[in-house]
Amino acid sequence: MKKNIISILYLLFSVTFLFSQVYKDPNASIEERVNDLLSRMTLRQKIGQMTQAEKNALDPGDVGNNCIGSILSGADSEAEPNNIASDWADMYDEFQREAMNASLGIPVIYGVDAIHGFGNVNGATVFPHNIGLGAARDPDLLEEIGRIVAREVAATGVDMTFGPCLTVPRNERWGRTYEGFGEDPEIHRLLGGRYVTGFQGQDLSGGERICATAKHWVGDGGTTNGKDRGDTQATEQELRDIHMAAYESAFSAGVGSVMISYSSWNSQKCHGSGRLITDILKNEKGFDGFVISDYNGIMELSGSYSDQVRAAVNAGIDLFMEPFNWQSFMSTLESLVANGQVSESRIDDAVRRILRIKFRMGLFEHPYADRSLLASVGSTSHRAVAREAVRKSLVLLKNDGVLPLSKSGSVFVAGKNADDIGNQCGGWTISWQGSSGNITEGTTILQGIRNTIGSSGKVTFSRNGSGAQGHDVAVVVIGETPYAESRGDSNDLSLASEDISVLNTVSNAGIPMVVVLVSGRPMLVTGQIGNWNAFVAAWLPGSEGMGVADVLFGDYDFSGRLAFTWPRDMGQIPVNVGDAVYDPLFAYGEGLSYGGTTPGPTSAPSGQPGDVNENGTIDIVDALLVAQYYVGLFPAAYTAPESIGDVNGNGNVDIVDALLIAQFYVGIITGFP
Repeated sequence: MKKNIISILYLLFSVTFLFSQVYKDPNASIEERVNDLLSRMTLRQKIGQMTQAEKNALDPGDVGNNCIGSILSGADSEAEPNNIASDWADMYDEFQREAMNASLGIPVIYGVDAIHGFGNVNGATVFPHNIGLGAARDPDLLEEIGRIVAREVAATGVDMTFGPCLTVPRNERWGRTYEGFGEDPEIHRLLGGRYVTGFQGQDLSGGERICATAKHWVGDGGTTNGKDRGDTQATEQELRDIHMAAYESAFSAGVGSVMISYSSWNSQKCHGSGRLITDILKNEKGFDGFVISDYNGIMELSGSYSDQVRAAVNAGIDLFMEPFNWQSFMSTLESLVANGQVSESRIDDAVRRILRIKFRMGLFEHPYADRSLLASVGSTSHRAVAREAVRKSLVLLKNDGVLPLSKSGSVFVAGKNADDIGNQCGGWTISWQGSSGNITEGTTILQGIRNTIGSSGKVTFSRNGSGAQGHDVAVVVIGETPYAESRGDSNDLSLASEDISVLNTVSNAGIPMVVVLVSGRPMLVTGQIGNWNAFVAAWLPGSEGMGVADVLFGDYDFSGRLAFTWPRDMGQIPVNVGDAVYDPLFAYGEGLSYGGTTPGPTSAPSGQPGDVNENGTIDIVDALLVAQYYVGLFPAAYTAPESIGDVNGNGNVDIVDALLIAQFYVGIITGFP
């Protein structure tokens, strides 16, 4: 009897203690839970929550002992033994158990670069990079891709992706051009928020949702000469109009995190800019999630390490990606608070934001990997959506009638990118830089062509182009090999000598030639395109090369349109839509279909554009289509309702005037300058 009484009393005490811990009560409001937990934490524990460490720099016990708030796997960081999804789930759960068994039981949030699918994982679905998704211009598709990526990531337990990248690349020399949707912020407004919703859902809760990270705040795409981690020279208004504008729909969608750019704005590093981080992002924009530094990003700042930590914390960064330096970060910040150089209120604000997202995600109630989702990783249904994305991303820029191809003919395939899944996936695939070769599961473009033709015709492949004579048509797949970040910076976007050689070899065979360019940006083709019968920009299509064959053989039509202006030569770069002098090889928005015209209006606008793109509403996208009509990107058969004239008074009738009148039609502006 005495033992029973003791057991009952212990149970009652445990229940009472549990419910006295408000932060563990899922029925309490999020802010009540945050306040309660924050009140229980020591300074050391708070600083631990502000720390993101690389998993290879941690033992599982370090997590609980230091109250580590976040872990990342850098792009070269794999899960043992086979780097498959179940290995990742095992690794994640081991770290999370240590966090949950610590005194306060605060779960970690685990971050990865799932920027075109969970590319780190063997067998995951790899989608086209953002440059291709921008050309597709399909918000519904972007949201569905976000949901699929979130599901494959959540299957491993991982909670956070360092994406979407909302950079607005303005110079193709930049090695990260392919990470942006396009050169104009309007395309980011169209797609960015829907991508975030796909990742996070409406409120970040649910086992198949992950925290999205909008990056890189701000101006990384505008640096002088396209230099990675360079300096964006711009007025604040220019920065707002071009680069900040790209984030608006992501903010509206409730993005959970924002990552700061390595770059500078007018010679001040963004990681130390209180104006950009606290004044504008947090206070003006009302962002209530957490701000994260880039990988060792605070080391871009001047001074000693203590100076760097102090400047970055006081500028408003909340979570610090200090992968292998996490212990020094914690001790340094603790000293800065002790000597009054960083206030405890600033620490509390940072931790409050981090905890808020963890509670919104339901991590306290569901901290471990949902292994019921493992079967979805790389599934047939997910790959079907990736294949659709490839089809919609392709941009047809020339066709003399050779396309679509016949399935019963003899097709000669050549070029280094025809049968290389690593090349077609690009950077951030398995490893940071990516690599050529058979690095992950999927279908190459050559395999897609062979699968499409089957036994009805004949397919011959020669990487160097030899043996093309006698075939009905050649498909030559050329372009770039994988790179990421500064390693992709280039002052020469000419085709590689290997590509020129194979083009010449095939051309000398005297058969029609279709050129498919696999690349992370427009490349210089002015001197060669005259010899091609058709030209397709395929960007970096990812793991599903069947999508290219689907369109080349006419099972689907081309619908992609350029989200980047295509330059004639290096001297013309940078060239962007809206420039006063604008005479590119191919204009922003161009793209042919098998009907021979750019997809867009089928009749002239009258008075206002109407629902040109048939998405159910008259909006800025319709306005942009009408603007393109005015400056000749649609056939001359259309009849303009009125002349636009020199609306902005700059002495030219150009695309800027077209955009102004288009905005007038949809009520965005009420008059002209």
